[in-house]
Amino acid sequence: MEALGINLGYLIVQIFNFFIVLTVLHAWVIKPVVGLLERRRQTIAQNLEDARVAAEARANAERDAKAIISEAQATATLKIREATERAEIAAGEITSHAEAEAAKAREAALAEVMQERERILADMRGQVAALAMAATQRLIGDTLDERRQRSLIQEFFTGVKSGKVVVLEDSALSGASAEVTSALPLTGDEKELVKDDILKKLGGQATIAFRVDPSILGGLVIKVGDKVLDGSVAGQLETLRQSLR
Repeated sequence: MEALGINLGYLIVQIFNFFIVLTVLHAWVIKPVVGLLERRRQTIAQNLEDARVAAEARANAERDAKAIISEAQATATLKIREATERAEIAAGEITSHAEAEAAKAREAALAEVMQERERILADMRGQVAALAMAATQRLIGDTLDERRQRSLIQEFFTGVKSGKVVVLEDSALSGASAEVTSALPLTGDEKELVKDDILKKLGGQATIAFRVDPSILGGLVIKVGDKVLDGSVAGQLETLRQSLR
């Protein structure tokens, strides 16, 4: 060693010093730095894992939010449709009720008008009868007794002669209802007389309605089913007018 110019003692001291420095560096520099780097690596790995978990959680949250929004929209659409249908049904019921009430009001008003009309016509009956009897007495030049007057007036207004409705005498009828039209309102007794005669012709129970139409002038127009028996004065005058042509 000495031949090479190397001092063995000095070399041993340097090697010893190197190992001491190496040990110190390892203990106080390399090991802390390696530990710091390892902790840094672990921290980065944990942060990456946390970021991945957070991303998955966010994706799941967005998916759940979309599902909730879609369900809410579907529920809202359903509720809106149901509310619309209920509103339409309620509106229809209100409209139907209003129309029904309006129809009832019209029918009541019409019935009231018809009652007033028949009352006025009934009041006029006496005047018409008096004028007719006066004209008849003037034509025949004789005075009729009260019984004869009443018989002629009844026959004129009801078309009933000798207790029977003239227009029904030679008619064959069948049906479940009949409508009787007179020029002026008939009295209760006259209605019963006409009703009894019609029921005899129909041979049983039937619904009979009475109406007033001054345009027929006198007598009765009886409608049973599709058959119309015209015993009115207006009908007789029309027949006469046709025969004179």
